[in-house]
Amino acid sequence: MTNLAWPWALALLPLPLLVRWLLPRARRVGGRALRLPAATALAALAGTPDTRRRWWRLIVATAAWLLLVLAAARPQWLGEPAALPMSGRDLMLAVDVSGSMEQPDFELAGAPATRLAAVKQVARDFIEGRVQDRVGLILFASQPYVQTPLTYDRAAVGHMLEEAVVGIAGRDTAIGDAIGLAVKRLREQPQENRVLVLLSDGDHTAGRLAPMQAARLAERAGVRIYSIGLGGVAGDGRIGGYQLRRAGDDLNPALLQAIAAATGGRYFSASDTGELASAYRALDRLEPNVRQLETYRPAQELYPAPAAAALLLSLALVLAAQLRAGARGLIAVTGSAAPGPAGSAREHADAP
Repeated sequence: MTNLAWPWALALLPLPLLVRWLLPRARRVGGRALRLPAATALAALAGTPDTRRRWWRLIVATAAWLLLVLAAARPQWLGEPAALPMSGRDLMLAVDVSGSMEQPDFELAGAPATRLAAVKQVARDFIEGRVQDRVGLILFASQPYVQTPLTYDRAAVGHMLEEAVVGIAGRDTAIGDAIGLAVKRLREQPQENRVLVLLSDGDHTAGRLAPMQAARLAERAGVRIYSIGLGGVAGDGRIGGYQLRRAGDDLNPALLQAIAAATGGRYFSASDTGELASAYRALDRLEPNVRQLETYRPAQELYPAPAAAALLLSLALVLAAQLRAGARGLIAVTGSAAPGPAGSAREHADAP
């Protein structure tokens, strides 16, 4: 359907009439024109009567003005309305990829799996569920780096998480630096609902920023941290015919609890895949999607067409005026150069 973006511009339509009524008429300059026989003959051959020319110029000028006002009103073609999801969360996922994440003490499909593989499996479903949130990914070990900035493209975040490997950023665990980098990225965003999901299986062993100092920075920036501790249960177990040996002395749950509490978040313990999935389901309940929808209609601007037509009509008026002025000059020159009957008699009288 068509629509006028600036309909108030139509109020300019009577402007030429107001100018004609309010401003005084221009005074005629000079006396009456001298009509010569030759000029009259050329005018009869070359042009139309003055009355018809005036009406023709008035009609063209009126059409040009109407088209110009229509272009000023910005006609548009509106497409079908579409729903635009609005995000209620800026959610950054910080995943530990230190050396301990290759410990094969988790279970996937009845077989042993590394901690990182279990995280990939469960976190992928969690990311897919954040339909109206912007999600980003930080990988950290000895140092953190942004793998994926905040985006609505959840498939890209899941793909980049799937490509993560242990040791890509070192073998140690810089929890404080990872929090600091996430706060920096989240603080640049205008939204108020900023969330960091911190997932680690170890203690803070590297980096320049202390974890609790980073947690205080997060609290001041309005970032809630939900921490998930992987492992933490020592002992042996069996999955089918496989023997599992859990290493639980590398996790510092007290530190992760303190980080979450300082920012108004919560700590989750995940010693197996089931508990890890439960932690992500709890996160969905604690930080639900804010289902705000805005509708928009794609608009295609149509004003260039009437604007171009008004320009062409204006150029036609100017060109017609130039041609008319040239024709009048030619008539005047021809009329003054043509000898009259008296001149011919005088020439014959003076002849010897």
